Formats: sequence, C-alpha cells, structure tokens
Amino acid sequence: MRQPPAAGLGLGLALLSAITFATSGTFARSLIDAGWSAEAAVAARVGIAALVVAIPAALSLRGKWDVLRRNLAAIGVFGLLGVATAQVCFFNAVRYLPVGVALLLEYLGIILVVGWMWLVHGHRPRRLTVAGSVAAIAGLFFVLDLTGTTGLDPVGVLWGLAAAVGLAGYFVLAGRVDAGLPSVAMASGGMAVGAAVLLLLGAVGALPLRATFGEVTFAGQRTSWLLPIVGLSLVAAVVAYLAGIAGTRILGARLSSFVGLTEVMFAVLIAWLVLGELPTVVQLFGGTLIVAGVALVRVDELRAPRPEERPEPRPTEPSLS
Repeated sequence: MRQPPAAGLGLGLALLSAITFATSGTFARSLIDAGWSAEAAVAARVGIAALVVAIPAALSLRGKWDVLRRNLAAIGVFGLLGVATAQVCFFNAVRYLPVGVALLLEYLGIILVVGWMWLVHGHRPRRLTVAGSVAAIAGLFFVLDLTGTTGLDPVGVLWGLAAAVGLAGYFVLAGRVDAGLPSVAMASGGMAVGAAVLLLLGAVGALPLRATFGEVTFAGQRTSWLLPIVGLSLVAAVVAYLAGIAGTRILGARLSSFVGLTEVMFAVLIAWLVLGELPTVVQLFGGTLIVAGVALVRVDELRAPRPEERPEPRPTEPSLS
C-alpha cells in the first residue's frame, strides 16, 4: 500500500498537470487574435515541446530501442490523430468559442470512446457508464444553449466536436501502444510527428501556417509574442506532460486521469481571470452535467477489473488539449 506522502505528491503532480494543460486555450487565444493560424500555434507548441522532452525521452529509452522500433507506426498515427488533429481542431474552436465551451465539447471524446469500445470491440457499457454518457449528452444541449441567446458560432461547435473525435483517437491509440514504451518517449515522439506533419502540410500549402512576431494582447496587456509561445510549449506542454507522467506513476493511470477532469474547471477559471470569458448560467449547468457524466464513466472504470485482467483495456491517458 502506498504511503500517504507519496499519494499526496502524486495528487499534487496530477493537479499541476491539469492546471498547466488548462492554460493552453488561453495562451492560444492571444496568438490567434494576433493573426496566428491555429495550425501554426499547434506546430510551435508541440514542436518546441518535443525538442525539450526529447532529452528525458532518450534517457528513458536506454536499453529499450527495440520497443521504440516496434511502435514507430503506432506513434506515427498517434501523433497525426491524437496530437495534430485534436489540438488543431481545439485551437480552431477557440477562434469562435469561449475557451471553456470549446474544452467541454472536446471532452465529449471520452464518451465517444465508450461508443467505439462497444461497437468495435463489443465492450457493452455498464449502467454507470450509460448514465454518465446520457448525462454528458444532455449537458451538451445546455452548453450549446440552443434555445437561448448566446448565439454560439456553429463553425466553432463543429471544430469542437472534431476535437472530441481527435481526443477519442488519442485515448484509443494511447491504450494500444506497447506497455513497455515509456510514456515520456511516446509523448515526445507523438508531438514530433504532429509538428512535422503540420509543417510539411503547411510547406506545400495544404494548411495555413500564419504567424506574426510583434506584440500580442494577453491578460489585457500588450506583450511580446514570445510569452504565449513559451506558455504554450513549456507550461501547457512540457510541464503538463512531465507532471502528468510523474503523477500517473504514483497514483496509477486510472486515478490520475480522474483527477485530470479538473482541467475543465481550471480552464474556465483561467479564461475568466485572463480573458474575461465566463459561460452563461445555462452553459455552466450543461458543463457540470458533462463533467459529472465523464466522472461517472471514470468511476465505472475505477470499479472495473484492472487493465491486465481485460483483453482490451479502456485507455486512461491525460488530455491533450
């Protein structure tokens, strides 16, 4: 049994990971408002982070390079779908929607995983998972506030739902990679692939890679574009990933991913304090339903047999927002 101090450290690291991940939308908004394309912001974030994390990733692979070779294809698909697609769609959603609303839409990806595991692998969800899924879907209607006057941009909603698909792919792919591959190596490899694909598509004109290098507005103040770039790459990526990985090793993947749900709460709080964005009462109620629904799904996972006892484990990696 783990000692309380270790558990407390693990909880602190998991919360630090959630808080730092939650800053990504706010940092990205300042760049996008200054003329950056979402694709350029993602490429900068994951490219710089991949370089920084490459050092601990290489150290973690000492004596395990054969494991890396076996998983090159999986890391490639993971970087394309779970990193590049999920983050580009989320950052594009932030162009049109409040950060908190965009993140809530992305978090529906966890519910999509339930449907995927049922339809493709025959893992019929238990009652608690079904109840959580229903609550999350009901919460979606309140977040969209279809009968209200919030007037959410449908383009942003579609980007947010596309981010949910990318996040679902992230969870599914993360759960299928060889357990012998260190998490930090997978994160670094996935981010490197994501950045390379975005830069390549941008170079051939398939994606817009626009960037400006003057001042940007952040927290109501004019500042250098380097501030949000450093925030995105070092705070919302490097610190977030390393703290999340360290916390997972202490708490376990299931419990740490459950703690990671606080990312939504922190994202709403940070966007309110920095950007002055606050969802309406109806949207907050819907957001509460979504988070509660996802939490029920996570609780059901905690009650389920351990991953090694199941042929197809449901992935429980941290978010990539």
